[in-house]
This record gives sequence, structure tokens and C-alpha cells, in this order.
Amino acid sequence: MKSLTKREQEVVDLLLEGKTNREIAERLFLSFHTVKAVLEKIYDKVGIHNRVLLAIYFFKNDLKH
Repeated sequence: MKSLTKREQEVVDLLLEGKTNREIAERLFLSFHTVKAVLEKIYDKVGIHNRVLLAIYFFKNDLKH
């Protein structure tokens, strides 16, 4: 897996807490569309294409912070 940027890791951390895209956007002071774009970049880096599989991947590989 390619390494994540600080912002990507922040988004992943909030996703792993169960936050929705809107909640992530509010917490990080981003637009909803920016959160979606960041998630798409993360999906591409990891080779996964939805948030459930992404969460499983991070928990299974103990990559959460």
C-alpha cells in the first residue's frame, strides 16, 4: 500500500470511528465533496472500493491510529 497523507489518515481515522462523510467534513472543516475525493484517493491507494472493506482492511492489518 502506498503511504497515506496526513489528511488521508485523518479521514481514515474518523471513518474507523464510524463517522459519515458529512460528519468527517464537519470535523475536518472540509466540504462533503472533498471528503469523497479524499476517500477515492485512499481507495485507489489501497485497492479497495468501499468504506466497509476499507475499515476491515485497516482493522485487519492493525493500521489504525
